[in-house]
Amino acid sequence: MKKMMLAWLTVASLLMGCSGSEMSVKGTFRNPVVYADIPDISITRAGEYYYMISTTMHLMPGGPVMRSKDLVNWETVSYVFDKLTDNSKYDLIGGTVYGRGQWASSIRYHNGKFYVLFSPNDVPYRSYIFTADDPAGKWELLSRTQHFHDASLFFDDDGRVYVFYGTGDLKELKGDLSDVKPDGVSMKIFERDADEQGLLEGSQVVKHNGKYYLLMISMDWSIPGRVRREVCYRADKITGPYEKKVILEHDFDGYGGVGQGCIIDSEKGDWYGVIFQDRGGIGRVPTLMPCRWVDGWPMLGDENGHVPLTMEKEIYPAENMKGILGSDDFNTEKLSLYWQWNHNPVDDKWSLTERPGYLRLKTSRVVDNLYLAPNTITQRMEGPKCSATISLDVSHMMDGDVAGFSAFNGHSGLLSVVKEGDAKRLVMSTNVVNFDNTPNKAVASVDIEEKEQVDFNQDVIYLRIEGDFTPKRDIATFYYSLDNKEWKKIGTDFKMRFDYMKLFMGSKFAIFNYATKSLGGYVDVDYFDYERANDRVTINK
Repeated sequence: MKKMMLAWLTVASLLMGCSGSEMSVKGTFRNPVVYADIPDISITRAGEYYYMISTTMHLMPGGPVMRSKDLVNWETVSYVFDKLTDNSKYDLIGGTVYGRGQWASSIRYHNGKFYVLFSPNDVPYRSYIFTADDPAGKWELLSRTQHFHDASLFFDDDGRVYVFYGTGDLKELKGDLSDVKPDGVSMKIFERDADEQGLLEGSQVVKHNGKYYLLMISMDWSIPGRVRREVCYRADKITGPYEKKVILEHDFDGYGGVGQGCIIDSEKGDWYGVIFQDRGGIGRVPTLMPCRWVDGWPMLGDENGHVPLTMEKEIYPAENMKGILGSDDFNTEKLSLYWQWNHNPVDDKWSLTERPGYLRLKTSRVVDNLYLAPNTITQRMEGPKCSATISLDVSHMMDGDVAGFSAFNGHSGLLSVVKEGDAKRLVMSTNVVNFDNTPNKAVASVDIEEKEQVDFNQDVIYLRIEGDFTPKRDIATFYYSLDNKEWKKIGTDFKMRFDYMKLFMGSKFAIFNYATKSLGGYVDVDYFDYERANDRVTINK
């Protein structure tokens, strides 16, 4: 019998007698408001709903669109695209797009339609603009135009459309968004001052009370004691002149500064900042804070300019929300929005229908390591603590097949079932990928260290990974069971990390199956049971 655990502890479970109600209640949340990898945040609002998009790079489908009524509880409602097909590297052929692919996006609601602009950070360098009437439905490709790094799409009151990008660059688009307007605005709107000699990017733009506000992350490691911060450039005209102010500079919770994100207003006219923070192995996590307008500037944080560790806010019941991650019994014909594939999937080599109630993963290419394996399926891990268990039927593996469960990143911890002839063994190992120096970012080698192995001879095995992201730990531990009752730890504790030069993402749960000798084998995943340590939201009594 399948064991399904609650995927996302919602506020609704704490509400007594409010089931089905859409009334908001006073609650307190703890930052990070979502303790999972959601970088490069862009948010728009349509009526009572907020819509957020984030970077997921080489994971497919890409451009996750998340919805909320309170900026606290979120659920994934769609992806902007299923695959990217500009070159074969998205299929893990001729190279990889690890840490590239879909980067910082901009989501906007304008005249009853939704728009997303993003630029894959890979050749050919160009931007995509997608549109949808319903952000939870199908997104359609509207146009491809020039490459805009960390861009912010902006619809002005006079009907003209612009893109802020790079470090103070501005270009005007045609009204139909088909391309750059040939005779439109194209200029540098500001030059760096003496205090901005490091990284300055991550444009997000709003217009408020007739003024233009451009928010950017500022980072300069050459200045001792300088943490990343959020700066704002303000002007009366879109073309400038612009003046600058630091609107957030806070070493939050021992992880350094908080920078890159956006500000957004509520239906009631309240303003908030949603800004991410690099937080070790979990990745880049969003923080939620007040935005206070002071002398015409959007100052972020509490009265002291600090990101609040806890914050009281109106929160809506979320009993019908599915969240952004969670358990799956694979009992439907369509893959849950919790999941993303590592690079483009090979669609005819996985199935939810060939054995109903199971995810079947077939081998599709002979490779020698996890980082070249198609159809590795992933889901975010979550802090402060989380765990996930899978039931894996390995009865149809072939000689040389490798299947299992991973805490996946540029440095990965793996539980691998290895088939050798008629024998099966479970191996706990660590894998570190090394890329060559070519633009293709090909996998040059993988350093593999086996920590422990055990032989077994049955068809079903249960694998579990626990993640501990309490401050400065970032530890994954690995367990297995032959009966789903008695669990044994295997191998060593594994230190998860954020790999800026490798995958450039937070650690993920990953289920994999690949062939090292010949094709034809497959595994069936019965379920993925997810648990989190505790809810980060409470209802004030």
